[in-house]
Amino acid sequence: MNIKTYIRDQAFVFIFFFLMCILIYIFMIFWHINQSLIFFILGIIFVFFLFTFFYNFYQRKSFYTHFDSLLNELDQKFLICEMVKEPSFLEGKILYNALYDINKSMMEEMNELHLSVDEFKDYVEMWIHEVKIPLSHLNLSIYNHQFQSKPSILEQVHKIENQVDQVLYYVRSQSAQKDYLIKSISLSQIIKNVIKKNKDYFIYHKVKVILNNLDYNVYTDSKWLEFILNQILNNSFQYTPTHEAIIDISAMKKDNQIILFIQDNGIGIQKSDLPRVFDKSFTGHNGRIQKKSTGMGLYICKKLCQQLGHHISIDSKINQYTKVIITFYDDHYYDVMK
Repeated sequence: MNIKTYIRDQAFVFIFFFLMCILIYIFMIFWHINQSLIFFILGIIFVFFLFTFFYNFYQRKSFYTHFDSLLNELDQKFLICEMVKEPSFLEGKILYNALYDINKSMMEEMNELHLSVDEFKDYVEMWIHEVKIPLSHLNLSIYNHQFQSKPSILEQVHKIENQVDQVLYYVRSQSAQKDYLIKSISLSQIIKNVIKKNKDYFIYHKVKVILNNLDYNVYTDSKWLEFILNQILNNSFQYTPTHEAIIDISAMKKDNQIILFIQDNGIGIQKSDLPRVFDKSFTGHNGRIQKKSTGMGLYICKKLCQQLGHHISIDSKINQYTKVIITFYDDHYYDVMK
C-alpha cells in the first residue's frame, strides 16, 4: 500500500471535497464576505482535510504492512489471526472479525476431520490386530504340517503378513513419535532378528546372506528399524535372481556416523527412476514390468527414517546390484527426542 494507490482509491473523496470548497466559496461571495477571509477559511478546511486524510492513510498503511509481513513469514497462514492485533479503524475491524470467524469455523472443521481420521486409524489398527490372529494360527498350522504343505504356501502367508504390517506402519507413521523408544541397540542383533523372521524365504529360495562388520550400537527404535530393514529385504527378494541370489549386509563407522549397507545382486534400478524411488506409490520401470510393487514400502521407510533422525538412500546399476544405505548419527539422539 502506497500513497498513490490510496489517493486513487480515495479519488471520490477528493472530488467531493473540491466541489464542497467551490460551493462554500460561491456562497461566501454571494454573502459579500471578504476574499481574504474566504481563502483563510478554505485554507483551514484544507489543512484539516489533509491532516485527516494522511492520518487515515498512516493507520491503514501501518496495519496492512504489518499484516502482509506477518502473512509472508507464516508457514501456516491460518495462524494470522493469532498474530495480528485488532486495528482501530472500522474497515480493519470488519476484516479482523471476519477473519476471526472464518478461522474459528475452519478450526472446528479441522478438529472434526482429525477426529474422523483418528477414529479411522484406530479402526484400521484394531482390524489389523484382529487379522494377525488367524494369520498366526495359519502360520502355526503350516509349520505343524510341513511335510503336507508346500513352502510356497508359507511364502504367500508371509507376503500377506508383510502387507498387513505395511498398512499398520503406514497408519502409525502419521504420529510415529508417540510410539518411539529411542535407545542404544545392537545393530547386529536387529539384523539377525530380521533374517530370522525371513529364514523360510532364504532357505526355500537358497538366498545367500553375507554379514560383515555389524558389531555396532546405534541410537534408534528397534521395532521401527526392524520394519524398515524387513521392507528393504522384501524389496530385494522381489528383484533378486532365482539362482545364486546374494544379499550382502555390512556396516562401517565414519566420524560420528554408523553407515549400514544392504546390497543385493538383483536386476537393479534404472538411473532415471533412482531420484523417485522414495516417492509415494512410485513403482518405476521394474514395478510396471513385474507388477509386484505397490510403491509404498520405500516411501514408508523414508518417512520413518526421517522421523528417527536417520538418512536413507539408494544406489544401483542395472543387472548388477541395488544398494540401500542407512546412516545413523550419534548426535541426532536429542534432536529426535525433541
